[in-house]
Amino acid sequence: MTAPLAREAFALAPGLVYVNHAAVGLLPVATRDALHAMIDDHAARGVLGTASRELSLPAYRRRIAAFVGGRGEEIALLRNTGDGATILAQGLDLGPGDEVITGANEFGANAYPWLALRERGVAVTLIDAPRERMTPDVLRRTISARTKIFAVSWVTFDDGYRRDLAALAEVAHAHGALFAVDAIQGLGAFPLDVNATGVDALYAGGAKWLMALQGVSFLWLRANLLDRVALRMPGWRSALDMWDFLDYTQPPAPDASRYEGGTPNILGALSLASSIDVLGAAGVERIGEHVLALTDRLAAGLESGGWTIVGDRSQDGVKSGIVTFRRDGVDAIALGKRLGQAKIVTTYRAGGVRVAPHGHNTPDEIDTILDALPKL
Repeated sequence: MTAPLAREAFALAPGLVYVNHAAVGLLPVATRDALHAMIDDHAARGVLGTASRELSLPAYRRRIAAFVGGRGEEIALLRNTGDGATILAQGLDLGPGDEVITGANEFGANAYPWLALRERGVAVTLIDAPRERMTPDVLRRTISARTKIFAVSWVTFDDGYRRDLAALAEVAHAHGALFAVDAIQGLGAFPLDVNATGVDALYAGGAKWLMALQGVSFLWLRANLLDRVALRMPGWRSALDMWDFLDYTQPPAPDASRYEGGTPNILGALSLASSIDVLGAAGVERIGEHVLALTDRLAAGLESGGWTIVGDRSQDGVKSGIVTFRRDGVDAIALGKRLGQAKIVTTYRAGGVRVAPHGHNTPDEIDTILDALPKL
């Protein structure tokens, strides 16, 4: 099995088995070099060194947008995943009598922005996930005429359940609700087209499967929603002509860049665009197939070794790049530390050890993980 992302594309420490992309992804060498060049230019020439990258922001937005099937003017460059959710939650005209639906197992970035709307009298309904998976049937049973927006993660952060976005969008739209997606745990490992899936808004941080720096994210917002999502956190770059500093009467910029507010993380934006280029060149469909083959191999080895998979891998469509496992009587935190001592990098919590391989990982590395586990 040939890895779609060549190992030479990364400066991975020798002997390290890195399977923790659901926490922080590896930075490709091409991205590192682009960042070093900008930093060196900044150090040597100040604004003369940063100006060319600032002027490239529209190009960065186009590259990010193309990766999800959108257009550059539909992209806002932000700090983190929660920023995207907050812009929507605060920008939509929601109040008493309105409802938001999300899951009870959402990561905080896609929970707190919506829960904050309760202060306005908005009803926030939490589907009892993971006990009840967020399927179209469950959404159909929950949604009502007062539901204004349905917000959910594409892939759950803890057990890796991947949702059918197109099917969920169909249900949401049939009831007149918007559909917003936190894509951070799937985007970069699997292909996603915003038009094919029918989502209305998509937001994701770059530091995980997209293999960019921490502290940068993007919001994709369908263009016909610009006038519906009010600008609640404006900054100097939100104006139509940001260089006309003292004309405070200006309308906002005509595209999604209005939501960026002040000066964006230009270095982060460069990292996101550069890493997306690496992923695109490798082929995200190939990466997805590779990742699923690796996690299938891991899951099969775990089950044959007496380990319990935390989550649902019963169907191809719900599998992702995340496999969390545990065993009664085994301290998951102690096990994760033991794996770390063996140079196997995972995430470990009381509920299990989480493994998240990417397109550069190999079957041999999966076998290394299995061999490092205690036997029955």
